[in-house]
Amino acid sequence: MDNLANLLSNIMNGEMVGKRICYSKPCSKIIKDVLDIMKKNNYIDKYEIVESTKGGIVKVMLAGKINNCGVIKPRFSVEKTGFKKFEKRYLPAKSFGLLIVSTSKGLMTHIEAQELGIGGRLISYCY
Repeated sequence: MDNLANLLSNIMNGEMVGKRICYSKPCSKIIKDVLDIMKKNNYIDKYEIVESTKGGIVKVMLAGKINNCGVIKPRFSVEKTGFKKFEKRYLPAKSFGLLIVSTSKGLMTHIEAQELGIGGRLISYCY
């Protein structure tokens, strides 16, 4: 089971149907970090984590701005100069959308990783 894949699938289904709120469970640190990045880039309005006995429930308020999002499996390793290949593979156009990368300095977008000159592992994409 991949909790991040379930969350992004729920977000996509909610966006396609036109819902304003979607729920997913359980919650983890990586899900919180991915949602922080999506909120910072205005793909979602906000999110709440409702604590429960089995990992918590994530309540996401959708903004209606997501065309597609998903996880990248397998989690490819990317060098600091190799982001262009994966941008072409997962994003529809240049400078449109973002790849979320797990680096030694935490989760960040591929643009921030290029500016810092570090590589990492691809986690997900969103546009």
